[in-house]
Amino acid sequence: MKTRLGCLSNKSDSYSDFTAFLPQVPEKAGRCLKLSTEEALRWTESFDVLLSHKYGLAAFRAFLKTEFSEENIEFWLACEDYKKTKSPAKLASKAKKIYEEFIDVQSPREVNIDFQTRETTKRNLQEPTASCFNMAQGRIHSLMEKDSYPRFLRSKIYMDLLNQTQTHSQRRFS
Repeated sequence: MKTRLGCLSNKSDSYSDFTAFLPQVPEKAGRCLKLSTEEALRWTESFDVLLSHKYGLAAFRAFLKTEFSEENIEFWLACEDYKKTKSPAKLASKAKKIYEEFIDVQSPREVNIDFQTRETTKRNLQEPTASCFNMAQGRIHSLMEKDSYPRFLRSKIYMDLLNQTQTHSQRRFS
């Protein structure tokens, strides 16, 4: 992975796990992953812009891991995947799995939602629909947007990434 990022910087160890957050993509001869400074700066426009960019999502996920709160993004992503499910049988089994993993009290990766949201979600699962997690997902999205996202933008992970894209850009044009 470090060789894939060699084009970004000669020194990528300012954040020891820096390379771990970029998505794995097949390498093509002579090409490396590219993230422009402009793309990384766009992540500051809004939380949704960050989430819609594959490298932004990966960097944010790595940041949440450092804060021991990656269950939030994992739950949000599970809900996004769940909404795309067409088969009613798969909808029911996926809903049960998401509930047991993230919503149920004492679940392995329990997300921080209020009692009312938890109970509403539990009731919604009696007849699962594509929208049965919307309330809980909205609460988690809001929590990440108001709490984690501003800290991410001030984080060492994000600052190092910006510095490395700028260094790469300067080298490319000099």
